[in-house]
Amino acid sequence: MSKDITQQSVLFDGLIDKPVFAAFDQPDSSSDGGALLVKACDKKLGLSDRFAECLKDSREDGKVKHTLSDLLRQRIYTLACGYEDCNDATRLSSDPMQRLLLDRDPVDGMPIASQPTLSRFENAVNSRSLVKMSYALAQTVITRHAQRVKPQLKRITIDMDPTDDPTYGQQQLNFFNAHYDNYCYLPMACFIQFDEEPDQYLLAYVLRAGDASPAFGAVALLSRIIRMLKKQFGQTLIRVRLDAGFANAEVFDLLDDEGVEYVVAMGKNAVLKELSEPLMEKVRWDSYHSGQTEKGYGESCYEARSWGKERRVIFKVEVLRHGTREPKENPRFVVTNINRVPKNVYEKIYCKRANIENRIKELKYGLHIDRTSCTSFFANQLRALLTAAAYVLLQEIRLQAAGTSCSNAQVSTLQLRLLKMGVWIRRTCRRVIMHLPDSSPWMSDWCHIARRLGAVSG
Repeated sequence: MSKDITQQSVLFDGLIDKPVFAAFDQPDSSSDGGALLVKACDKKLGLSDRFAECLKDSREDGKVKHTLSDLLRQRIYTLACGYEDCNDATRLSSDPMQRLLLDRDPVDGMPIASQPTLSRFENAVNSRSLVKMSYALAQTVITRHAQRVKPQLKRITIDMDPTDDPTYGQQQLNFFNAHYDNYCYLPMACFIQFDEEPDQYLLAYVLRAGDASPAFGAVALLSRIIRMLKKQFGQTLIRVRLDAGFANAEVFDLLDDEGVEYVVAMGKNAVLKELSEPLMEKVRWDSYHSGQTEKGYGESCYEARSWGKERRVIFKVEVLRHGTREPKENPRFVVTNINRVPKNVYEKIYCKRANIENRIKELKYGLHIDRTSCTSFFANQLRALLTAAAYVLLQEIRLQAAGTSCSNAQVSTLQLRLLKMGVWIRRTCRRVIMHLPDSSPWMSDWCHIARRLGAVSG
């Protein structure tokens, strides 16, 4: 850090009734004072340790300054704090809080790894390690929530959805996707929900080529997750909700063979339109006479050519009216094996899968999981997994924040309220003391979460 005080200070004259002098001269201080909560969550879940067990260190022992465990934790913790690029390591190299998170002396400890070190690490991980890390992420989340909900749990809901990850360089396997009208990757995110809890917990995030079909890899991923859930939760009811991109014979056969409940959207075709036409005529008539939007629900048996058997299809037919615009017909179809009336299946079960979009937005806009700028596809998958791990830790903070004003906060809000606090770190012979601002607006929330993560008062 430069010691030139003229380059680290400014003077405001005239803003208030006295001149204001601002100087960046406070040693042993950080702007990430609240990040200790992230480390406490990681210790509780053991996530970074599980990730480290998936890697094999082939470096020469005498030349190693940063262990693979430290490199993993550094990336996960800085991602959780809002630093999504490896380049941020240069600015954070001597940050006392980041050193403390890696179990180093915050005042005199060795600086954290540099950007070139992190980049070499990202590009050295192979596909076998990435698969193991994916298993480790899912198993960590499942084990954590089994401890929390298992005695009274009635149902587990799996939601999967693809999303776009735009690419702007020469990344491997980036292709043009006509649906998104861009060169991109097409990652698939998987979340689970317990009973009617408001949050959905990230279980998997798989990067795929930009020209992959929406259902590519879905059978393998679903099979693995269902198997893991059955092993952990026994006979607990499992429900799967999927968008229309997953409606193919292989997915339906898997869901039937596994004996789970499912609601899967189905794209409209001539046969389905014909099946729903009698109800559509009635809705058209009702809408014509009322002048308002009208809708109705029905069901039928349907067998696509590739299925090999009939399945129950429910449909919502709707005529939309907006002011003086021409009425618009909007038929929707869902394949299901849930024995409930069509309206309840569609409105109370299928439509609730829309919440997954909020979780994906948190990943993309809160943690920048789509910052996949490496040339290597495997390096980009590693970045996505490390960002997913950071998200799991922030979800744990949100879970521990129950009863506070942060209980429903988005991850970006958690970062601003709980992690981004100025701190002066002082070290004595017996302890490390963190001096945080006593005027922090969310001080009581931070202390509440810290106690739930194992801290004690005073």
